[in-house]
Amino acid sequence: MVASMQAVKGLSMEKWLCWASMGVAGLMLLLFVLDLLTGVPFGGSALSGMRIVDIFGIVMSALLLYMSWDALRGVG
Repeated sequence: MVASMQAVKGLSMEKWLCWASMGVAGLMLLLFVLDLLTGVPFGGSALSGMRIVDIFGIVMSALLLYMSWDALRGVG
């Protein structure tokens, strides 16, 4: 016997969440790349030798973008 979830809105909400997470991941990816190259908007961590934070941010944002895209392919 499988319990059904009554609060779920269906495929449209799942797609909306995938698109929203892809948007946030894309924005963060853009910001981390800009910070790595120019030192703006996160206070210039690239200029102070703290590039590792930007690199981890880029990797994690790209990973979230891929996971969101993969989840969107599996919805509906």
